[in-house]
Amino acid sequence: MPSSRFSGTLSSPKVDVSIDTGIPFINLTVDGFLKIGTIAATRVVAEDTYHIVKKGSVSRHNFEHTLKKMCKEGAYWGTVAGLYVGMEYGIGRIRGTRDWKNAMIGGAVTGALVSIATQNNKDKVLTDAITGSAVATAAEFINYLT
Repeated sequence: MPSSRFSGTLSSPKVDVSIDTGIPFINLTVDGFLKIGTIAATRVVAEDTYHIVKKGSVSRHNFEHTLKKMCKEGAYWGTVAGLYVGMEYGIGRIRGTRDWKNAMIGGAVTGALVSIATQNNKDKVLTDAITGSAVATAAEFINYLT
């Protein structure tokens, strides 16, 4: 029985923007803001495009709404990411080591600060700190596996 085989690799395009202020803390924070902010804005475009195509009508109002939502989501998630990256870096510098504990502490502090900024109650702040810590630690462990 004849058989054929296909071999190859698939890779996505890589775009890397580098901003060098001479201060590693600021470099990492800005990098986190830009990367995650861009991802959040792209998600908004994909989601809103789906809804517009499903509805079947394109209007100036839809475009303006999507643009505002892109800016809002990009700024929000970029700020959260920049805060987290800065916290993790700062904690690593304070502790003098680079390990998963920095991610755990950075995630907890970021979760708590974001929760406080949105004026949540004490229980919600604690829950958000635990969630931020868990997500950051899990991401760090997954990063070690790859």
